[in-house]
This record gives sequence, C-alpha cells and structure tokens, in this order.
Amino acid sequence: MIIGGTDAMSAPAGHAHGPYTLYDLDALPEDGRRYELADGWLTELPGDLWHDHAAGRLTDILRQAAHQAGAEVHVAGSARDVSTPAGIRKPDVFAVARDVARAALEQRSRTYYGPDLLLVAEVVTPRTGSEQIDRVRKVAEYAETGIPHYWIVDLEPRPAVTMLRLAGSQPCYRLSGKARAGEEITVAEPFPIRFDPARLSEME
Repeated sequence: MIIGGTDAMSAPAGHAHGPYTLYDLDALPEDGRRYELADGWLTELPGDLWHDHAAGRLTDILRQAAHQAGAEVHVAGSARDVSTPAGIRKPDVFAVARDVARAALEQRSRTYYGPDLLLVAEVVTPRTGSEQIDRVRKVAEYAETGIPHYWIVDLEPRPAVTMLRLAGSQPCYRLSGKARAGEEITVAEPFPIRFDPARLSEME
C-alpha cells in the first residue's frame, strides 16, 4: 500500500497527498506496521509469518556465521532504517561493521547510512507490490548506494537465494551465485558464510 491519494486515514495529518518526509515517517503510529520512504512516498511493507520466519532465520544464520568467523560484524533486521538516495529503506536483514553499529547505539540513532552496509538481504513476498521493488528498484538503488552485496531470497516453491555483488566502475550488480534448497551457499565475503537455503523454512 502506498500512502497518498485518498488514503487519508493512513496518511500523516496535513499531508494526505504527499510528498512525505522523514518527519512524517517518524510520526506514524507504532501499530506494528512497517513503512519505507522513497521519492516522497510512504509504502507499507507486506509481511506474513512465512516471510518473517525466513527473515529471522537468515538473521540468526548470518549472526552465527559472523561469530564463527570472528568477524567484527553486526547483523540486524528490519527494525532499523537505512538511508539511501531515494529515502529510507527497511531491509529484512543487513550487516554492518561492529564499530558502526556501536556508534549508532551510542548516538541513539536507528538510521544507518547505506554506504556503511556490508550486505543487505530482502525476502520477497510474492504477488505484492513490494516484489517488483525488491527485484528491480532496490537492485538499482542499493547499487547506487554502494552496498557491496545484495541477496534476494525467494521462498516459493522452495527457499532460494540469489546473490548479487557490486562490480565495475559504474554502480551496478553482477550475479555472483544462486543456491536453492538442497544446495549450499559458500561465500568468503563480506565474511565466511555457509548454509543450505532449506534452513530458511525449517523450525528449530
């Protein structure tokens, strides 16, 4: 859902037709809904138990991998904001250097600057408006931001991870790998990570 037009019930008072700002985003009620701000529009992020479970599993997997590798990395989820050229995004999972995370905590800031991110992952919710944003818009936007690694996670029909890596003089991603359930992801950057995507739909 994009806030604008006649959706005045969801829009901040006095801005029923946009454009919106970071102040409008911060003014939204804490009702469990999540919004991104891009090009002056507030977009509600879809989510369901399957999506949220997979995002949580991936967060745990990456945290464990970083710990085992002794990497000075902090892995977080969608409770944090990430600043990009378009506005504010809320990636499902992302990783930043630990000193960056420590500085944000000390400053009581919930917003990270996009270039500080080492990796970002989005779990696709099929047949929603956010699917195209994850597959197309964010590919260009995260590349322009300078995030080295972007992972796109699909859950249907079985979990799969498409891994993109920043390459070339122009900011754009190149496919660096893809793994489906039953296969194994093995990467060395941004820190050693190894797992079967099937784990994203498992219960432990």
